[in-house]
Parts: sequence; structure tokens; C-alpha cells
Amino acid sequence: MSIFTPTNQIRLTNVAVVRVKRAGKRFEIACYRNKVMGWRSGTEKDLDEVLQTHTVFVNVSKGQVAKKEELVKAFGTEDQTEICKMILAKGELQVSDKERHTQLEQMFRDIATIVAEKCVNPETKRPYTVILIERAMKDIHYSVKPGKSTKQQALEVIKQLKETMQIERAHMRLRFVLPRKEGKKLKEKLKPLIKVIESEDFDEQLEIVCLVDPGCFREIDELIRCETKGKGTLEVLSLKDVEEGDERLE
Repeated sequence: MSIFTPTNQIRLTNVAVVRVKRAGKRFEIACYRNKVMGWRSGTEKDLDEVLQTHTVFVNVSKGQVAKKEELVKAFGTEDQTEICKMILAKGELQVSDKERHTQLEQMFRDIATIVAEKCVNPETKRPYTVILIERAMKDIHYSVKPGKSTKQQALEVIKQLKETMQIERAHMRLRFVLPRKEGKKLKEKLKPLIKVIESEDFDEQLEIVCLVDPGCFREIDELIRCETKGKGTLEVLSLKDVEEGDERLE
């Protein structure tokens, strides 16, 4: 698809249009195909890799550029780059039915892959295959949401799958060393966030090796930094507590 814009004499090719309606008017931006979903999922961080031009149009195919007063009325600013970001975040990607189907299939696979990487069967401590997770997602009739990141949706899927199968997020193995003075008090605050304490040594300072849910990591990190004023240390020993072996459940 090639679009000729007489207003600035730029020929835009490989165009994906993202459209939004604001203040009763239609606004569009011209993006590179296959880059919009990457921006929304967070895998693409360079705006110039996503936008063909930092220009807001009322009609990309006709090359009709939006007027400044229309932009200010609809978005509260005339900063075109900022408006492009708003449209990228909230706008509707104009794609054919075939393209939309392909994108949704890819997102479905990506979500299943994230779930398989982050979860295990709690009884065997072994990971599930991507194929099994895909099958389970189809069984619960999970519907992909194009506007949400795959990571956010993976967390939703895990919650829903827990109702129909044995699955839980794999644990992180952490070691933290706490100053003696704050150690006992801080340990009590950390207890609700810890799944299993594997070892504990209280001599000059308190050293604990434990398993935690990955979702608690940030809270534990902040708690140790704030309560010890930077004197405590936190180390990730392993990202997944999974039994060794090549066997994967089908």
C-alpha cells in the first residue's frame, strides 16, 4: 500500500494507520506495519521506529494534515509528538480482517509462551509446554485483547487457569543479608511475602535464602532498601525454582 501526500510531497509506503475520534473529529497517524503492537507491548521503545512521520492527519490516505486549532481543542496541546503517543496508546489500528486474525493468533501464542515460562505444576514442580497452555487457554475460551500488553494478559490467564488446572507461578530464589539491628524486626515484615525459608543464619547479620512469588520481588526490594537505609543486600539466586530434567508435562 502506497499513499501519496501532496501537502508535504512524501510518499508513505508500508503504512499502518492508527485512528482515534476526539471532539467530533477523526485524527490519524501513519505508522510502520508490524511496529504498533510492539510499541503497545513495550518491546519497541523507539518512537521513530514506529511513526513514519511525527504528523497528525485527519486523513492519511489523502495527505490531509490536522489543523493546530483542531489538535488543541481535541488533545489540549499542539505538540504533535505527544499527540502521536496518545493516538498510539488509545487509537484503533486499521487492519484487514486477515491481518487482524494473524496478529491475534501471534499474541495468543506470545501469551501462552509467557505463561509457560513463568509457571509450573505445583505438584511436580515441572513446567508446562506452550502447546498445553494454548490448549488450556482455548478450553477456557480466552479472548485476546489487542490493546493490552501480552505480559498483562499472561497474568490474567494464570488467574483464570488456576480455576481449571494445577498451575502456579514459579518461585524466585532470593538471598538477603540484613544488618543485625534491623534483622529481627524486618524479618517479621518480610514473612508474609516469603513462600519458603530454605536457610537462615543469624550471626553478625541475618542471612536468609528463600523462595518468593515473582510478583512480590519489588515490594521485598523496596522494604529492604527503605528499612535498612541501603545497608541490606538482596540477591536473585535463580529466577525459577523448577525441578531439573528434560521431561515436560503434556
